[in-house]
Amino acid sequence: MKKKADFITGMIFLAATILFIILFMTNDDFFNWAFERHHNVLSWYIRPLFIIPMVIFAFKKSYTGIFASVFALFTSMFWFPVPAEVNPKVKEFLAFEMEYLKGTWDAPKIIISLSIPLFFFMLLTAAWKRNWRWLLGVITGAAVLKIIWSVAFSGEAGMSIIKPAILGLIVCIGGLALYFKKHRKKEKMGSNQPFG
Repeated sequence: MKKKADFITGMIFLAATILFIILFMTNDDFFNWAFERHHNVLSWYIRPLFIIPMVIFAFKKSYTGIFASVFALFTSMFWFPVPAEVNPKVKEFLAFEMEYLKGTWDAPKIIISLSIPLFFFMLLTAAWKRNWRWLLGVITGAAVLKIIWSVAFSGEAGMSIIKPAILGLIVCIGGLALYFKKHRKKEKMGSNQPFG
């Protein structure tokens, strides 16, 4: 894909993500419909995995890949059907999340929420600049802060996020380590090829 087309397509996905967030936050029917499906913990496990393609596409400097991955990450909360049974801790934690999102937006909540776009900015910048250490720090830091926030604000119910967060962290780091290892191997092989 040409650079201009890649940029335009990427911006379309970014706009779609922003529209999704606006609809999610302003339409109660859609909000409740999405959260019913978010009770399916498969959506909890799949969401962190979108960090892998996001990072790879930032590494390749593809706007389409980056923002398609961001769009997929946000919308994946409702990809799975409403579960027949829900763990009481999952139900309690999501009830807290719903109340948190629909409650009063004071200064502390706005500041905490700004950490989400900051995370994406730091993650994509680290990948774009191909800084493996910074990338590792951002991914690990985000998982740890998500766990701390969940437990600190929702108590014991927040413990339900620990398993998906840690598993997501392990898979992300493992998947990206394999990718970068293969990429470096290809680069080495390429540099050893004779000219002509």
